Amino acid sequence: MPRYAFQLEYDGSGFAGWQKQANSLTVQECVEAALRRLDDLAGSVVAAGRTDSGVHALCQVIHCDLDKGWEGGKLCDALNAQLRPHAVAAVTAVRTDAGFSARFSAVRRSYLYRLMIRRAPMVLERQFLWQLSRQLDVGRMREAAEFLIGRHDFTTFRSAHCQADSPVKTLDGIKIETFERSGGLELRVRVTARSFLHRQVRSFVGTLERVGAGMMPPEGVREALEARDRSRCGPVAPARGLYLERVDYDPDPFAAGSAG
Repeated sequence: MPRYAFQLEYDGSGFAGWQKQANSLTVQECVEAALRRLDDLAGSVVAAGRTDSGVHALCQVIHCDLDKGWEGGKLCDALNAQLRPHAVAAVTAVRTDAGFSARFSAVRRSYLYRLMIRRAPMVLERQFLWQLSRQLDVGRMREAAEFLIGRHDFTTFRSAHCQADSPVKTLDGIKIETFERSGGLELRVRVTARSFLHRQVRSFVGTLERVGAGMMPPEGVREALEARDRSRCGPVAPARGLYLERVDYDPDPFAAGSAG
């Protein structure tokens, strides 16, 4: 059976996360149901990352084996027709070799977290960012973020429900950018690593927000990291501000930039 890789975009607001579960609507359930309406013999879908309830994706990568051959552009169109009215879209589809895995072939994942500092409510984007009315010291946040880069035991920033075998991960980079917006300032935190622990990025952001608000010194992040104690983590940032932004592969099955 030919294998296909897809790049998906979705609004996680109405879903109980990526992974299938009983009595809750998930992105995986919607995508698998749509593919099986196109192909009765479609296999299970494998994703690059299991996003939590309320988390969005600008580029989630999945793979699936289908019974028949498709041209990529037509496959995207057909899948999108079956996905309606759910807030999920296939942006790109390509045929890959049988050894490609959306999960295990990934060499890097990048997440984006959006915070908005504004007094007036964010009426149009309230489900897509974390809004704060208090000012944050971005310089202090950037200083604190540097302590997280590298290979560490991230027990402090790991959910109690994390199923990873080890809390040791290598964080390749963390960057905080600012953008002037109408009536406020948007902060975008970008975090990159080969893989992440459950709620690791949201734990980072919640802790960095405490630094920016003056509730913790920048060095407090290093001390919390070294303590390997979940109680030293700041509050976990809300899911609505988090996006799976990019997944990298080598070789990259989407390198041609084609929808087919």
